[in-house]
Amino acid sequence: MTTILLIITVTAIISFLAWRNPSLLDRWIMNPYQIYNRGEYHRLLTSGFIHADAGHLIFNMLSLYFFGGLIEQIFGALFGGLGPVYLIGFYLAGILVSDVPSYLKHRYDPGYNSLGASGGVSAIIFASIMVNPLARIYMYFIPIGIPGFVFGALYLAYSYYSSKQGRDNVNHDAHLYGAMFGIVFIVAVYPEVFPQFIEQISSWRPF
Repeated sequence: MTTILLIITVTAIISFLAWRNPSLLDRWIMNPYQIYNRGEYHRLLTSGFIHADAGHLIFNMLSLYFFGGLIEQIFGALFGGLGPVYLIGFYLAGILVSDVPSYLKHRYDPGYNSLGASGGVSAIIFASIMVNPLARIYMYFIPIGIPGFVFGALYLAYSYYSSKQGRDNVNHDAHLYGAMFGIVFIVAVYPEVFPQFIEQISSWRPF
């Protein structure tokens, strides 16, 4: 079993358990108020392994599956036998880092909750885009694939705008900061990726 499949399996099992056990969901969900007042910092991490429903879980895990393989290969080349350890650490750090801004913003709001692996998944997706920015990404509402770096730019702009608006129940901050963490991390551990990224997008032509 690959490391990405292991993460997907563990996340799916924990999500199913949480759906069957509301008390587990309540203890593990990211509630900044509880973290701030009771010191329950585990929520910053455990919330990344539970999901609102099957659709939420499937979307995140499919995204992780399709983008994670490339990063697993890169980490294997960079770190050899320690590649899986670095990959798991990177994914968990993505979840943790992406939750911190939401914690700081909502720590006085007892009614705010957030859950899902979006922060870790966004980190994986954007690290993959940095490695292969011209890979085409297909979405059900766009009939043709768009280059990864174009998708990434639109995604970051949308997440930033939606975070400022705050008109829905989606934690756009987790998407935004998870993505930014993924970019910073892959450049830090694999510095060659940045000039390669620039070279690839410089050669791209829309038509």
